[in-house]
Amino acid sequence: MAGVFLGTSEFAGTVLDILAASDQRPELVVTLPDRRRGRGRREQASPVADKAAALGIEVLKSGNVNEGEDLGRILEVGGGWASICAFGQLIKEPLLTELPMLNVHPSLLPRWRGAAPVERAIMEGDEVTGVCVMRLVAGLDSGPVAMREVTAIGQDEDFGSLSARLAEIGGRLLVAALDGAGRGEIEWQEQGEDGLTYAEKITAGDREVKTSGTAREVHNQVRGLTPHIGAWFALEGDDRLGIRRTAVLDEGPAAGELVSAGGWPVLGCAEGAVRLERVQPPGKKEMDGDAWLRGSGQGVPGSPGKP
Repeated sequence: MAGVFLGTSEFAGTVLDILAASDQRPELVVTLPDRRRGRGRREQASPVADKAAALGIEVLKSGNVNEGEDLGRILEVGGGWASICAFGQLIKEPLLTELPMLNVHPSLLPRWRGAAPVERAIMEGDEVTGVCVMRLVAGLDSGPVAMREVTAIGQDEDFGSLSARLAEIGGRLLVAALDGAGRGEIEWQEQGEDGLTYAEKITAGDREVKTSGTAREVHNQVRGLTPHIGAWFALEGDDRLGIRRTAVLDEGPAAGELVSAGGWPVLGCAEGAVRLERVQPPGKKEMDGDAWLRGSGQGVPGSPGKP
């Protein structure tokens, strides 16, 4: 069933790759226009645009899919069902009604509707998450669910590994859901409101490590933002130490104090402490925490704490 796939992110690129290898290979891929990224601020295509080009699928880079020529092209290709995943634009009428869409969402809806479901699940310490394929409706991630699959979240698993696994699950579920929708065999399940939570977009404030909570909370924050966004801890002055991987300790220094212990930097929390196993010092590449200490001489550089 040739049709349309709408997506932008790396997660969506993995879903597209799986879709393209199936009987549900799309005829048209729609993604956001190129934008400036990275330190050089050069214009770059989205991961989905790059993936579609490599697969030899027509790409439409659209700033607005809801009107004009872009809307016309999408409806022209049509298909029985379109599919959408991490696209980045609000789908409005008439597209919403004229082309039914199956939406891949990486959470166990209605938990974690919204922009950052994978990050928020990890940061909140959820032990399980999953993927839902639902009917796209006007409400935020509120449509009836066609398929869902649960997966465990490891205690030390970060966004990178969890997101990759969820994308593989999402691609597989989407193929099955499109097959079922084409035969009219989907059994829709309404989400309901029990357990509803919203995964708000990650803000600058979410990145700063606060030590007023538990060591486990800091650990969850760091792994939820690694490797794509990054958490940081404020050193003396205006310096920020990027924190990429931690280990939870039962005890350590006072909350907010960063010390050297056993050759490693250790950050005290209100309850317990975290060992900083991977860090990114200001203006430098990521490195092991013990290497950072060895390169800094005695003590913890720029730290309010004492070794």
